[in-house]
Amino acid sequence: MIPMSLAQIAEVTGGRLHGLDDHAAASLVVDGPVVTDSREAGPGGLYVARVGEQLDGHQFVASAAALGAVAAMTTRPVDDLPCVVVDDIQEGLASLARAVVDRHPDLTVIGITGSSGKTSTKDLLASVLSSAAPTVAPVGSLNSEVGVPLTVFRVEPQTRFLVVEMGARGVGHIAYLTRIAPPRIGIELNVGSAHVGEFGSREAIAVAKAELVEALPATGLAVLNADDAAVRAMAAKTVARVLLVGSAADADVRATQTTLDESGRPTFRVTTPSGSADVTLPLHGEHHVGNALAVVATALECGLALPDIVAALATATPASRWRMEVTERPDGVTVVNDAYNANPDSMRAALKALVAMGGGRGGADTAPSRRTWAVLGSMLELGDDSTAEHDAIGRLAVRLNISRLVVVGDTARPMASGAQHEGSWGDEAVWVPDADAAYALLAEELRPGDVVLFKSSRDAGLRWLGDRLAGSGAAEGPDTSSADDSTDNAPDNGADNSEEGTT
Repeated sequence: MIPMSLAQIAEVTGGRLHGLDDHAAASLVVDGPVVTDSREAGPGGLYVARVGEQLDGHQFVASAAALGAVAAMTTRPVDDLPCVVVDDIQEGLASLARAVVDRHPDLTVIGITGSSGKTSTKDLLASVLSSAAPTVAPVGSLNSEVGVPLTVFRVEPQTRFLVVEMGARGVGHIAYLTRIAPPRIGIELNVGSAHVGEFGSREAIAVAKAELVEALPATGLAVLNADDAAVRAMAAKTVARVLLVGSAADADVRATQTTLDESGRPTFRVTTPSGSADVTLPLHGEHHVGNALAVVATALECGLALPDIVAALATATPASRWRMEVTERPDGVTVVNDAYNANPDSMRAALKALVAMGGGRGGADTAPSRRTWAVLGSMLELGDDSTAEHDAIGRLAVRLNISRLVVVGDTARPMASGAQHEGSWGDEAVWVPDADAAYALLAEELRPGDVVLFKSSRDAGLRWLGDRLAGSGAAEGPDTSSADDSTDNAPDNGADNSEEGTT
């Protein structure tokens, strides 16, 4: 973190000091990690004691001290470390994060939102910008009211670019995040149906997403997806300059001549106000083209030259787990683990990528040259649309001529019935109750040359099944890379900090 004295932290958060006097607080400097998980504490750091439904982070202040933390933010006095005692931990986090941003006038803050693709775009953008200057971006999918401050706290004096992923569980959430980390550049990827059950409608999701561009200053830039009508309409909601990206004829940064290689990796021609170039992405799936266009537009705005951007994109690798994560097994089976999360838009994109990786073009008369397996679980938070959306994905699998569909879990079951009603499928579409049953089926029937995709929301356990089939050894424990603290994976408090509830 940018060094601040404990007295300064108390001032910006409105907290009161405990455990040392004003003079000592002015001399005690916090310049290490700011964490909400005591296991991540380090020398010179600040431990933030959150209170959850089951556990209380105040119980772990001593553990943070043992790892080198020099102070804590708490809501009651604790004697294990000098404390800044605040009335509300969340507001303390937000105020401190905003103070970090305000103390770095040369920092360019870039906000990213969208119903899908936020994390992949964030990873791509961070890879490109870091080739030019020190860049901070979220670890995993930290995009909530806790995750955004934790990302901001990693900013150091030499940091030039801060990439902030912004998710929402409702209207007003992104506006709140923009007050913590005010963006100069805002990227709007898409407005889909993810979490429509929480928002009530796609129109409400669009309202929530527009809060990012509404927060931009007149000197800022809104990067809008020209191929999404709801995003394109956001041009009327911002005072910032607007740059359209996509395949549309009027896009300022446009992709043409897109092709996929035998592994489903895209190549395309990008045309920009700064010139044109051929781009090759090492990522799997045509949906990454739109993400890359947003990155190109943003990097140009940040001062990078187009040839340097193209070169950086060509070497980018996935930085977050379970996003089109491809493993080639020694027996010739290709495992594609895209099971971090799922919604109708990302599910369709993953199925199309699977077809390309199988060597097909997606149609009844264009069978893939390799057998393709889609192992699909539930898509959560779709509300009244859940049955219809799952049914539609099953039908799409038939239309894409995917070889086998394995549907996992009760919520996803309409996928199997949709597939069976769409075409003359028999054993090609099966339903199994859980990931263990899916594993037994795959272990018996997979053969060399097959390509198998795993895609679901977190509840179906398919990410661990994908790891097990890939032989990665990662199925031994839960993902902690994108969480704050929770009862499932950290001892500090019982807050529900999963970032999957945001869109």
